[in-house]
Amino acid sequence: MNAIASSSSSSSSFSSASLASAVPDVIDRLAGIEPGSHLDRIRSQREQARTHAQQSYLALFAPTPPLFGDFEIADRFAVAAFVAGLHGQADVARFYADALPGQGARAGVAEAIAAETKRGAGQGPYGRYPAGPLSAEDADGAPYAVSDAQRAVFGERLSAGLEHAHLLVFHPRDASAAALQSLLDAGWSSTEVVTLSQIVAFLAFQIRVVGGLRALAQRPVTLVD
Repeated sequence: MNAIASSSSSSSSFSSASLASAVPDVIDRLAGIEPGSHLDRIRSQREQARTHAQQSYLALFAPTPPLFGDFEIADRFAVAAFVAGLHGQADVARFYADALPGQGARAGVAEAIAAETKRGAGQGPYGRYPAGPLSAEDADGAPYAVSDAQRAVFGERLSAGLEHAHLLVFHPRDASAAALQSLLDAGWSSTEVVTLSQIVAFLAFQIRVVGGLRALAQRPVTLVD
């Protein structure tokens, strides 16, 4: 995950490094890891991975001002809450949704995200491969679009971002130049599109790590020093 932090702006990367020790580790918090616990010791054995994961979070959600482009921090948290909800991770989704008021989100955004998460739920992944051996894994799934009611809350720009995030979560095989063009048409810059994709990828990573740590918490292991 260090690649996510590295591909952000240099100022964001500096922010990640300088804030890593000041901001509580997000994965520890989501997994309920207490200092000195056996899970804390497990993570400490991979200190670089732990640090890079936290730096990636900071680079995406707490970059050093000025923020380049118009991808506001509140919208980043909204996308994260939506993506976590699509993955069926209510606790992670709540973590990002609860932060929305403090990030200056518009009124009604948290509620609208919750509503759209329900509308966009699915199993996936859907889509079709080029004709060949992988065609056996083709699966049909309805395309997603933000409802008119919630589009009025989000605005066209964030709505387009949520629709693209849904595509990446459930329809990765259907990613196309046309899908990217729809973001550009909604006012996203190419740099902001990259950041959007990084957030979706980071959430998938973060959720898997948290899930694995929670599973380990149910089966304590004996560590060998």
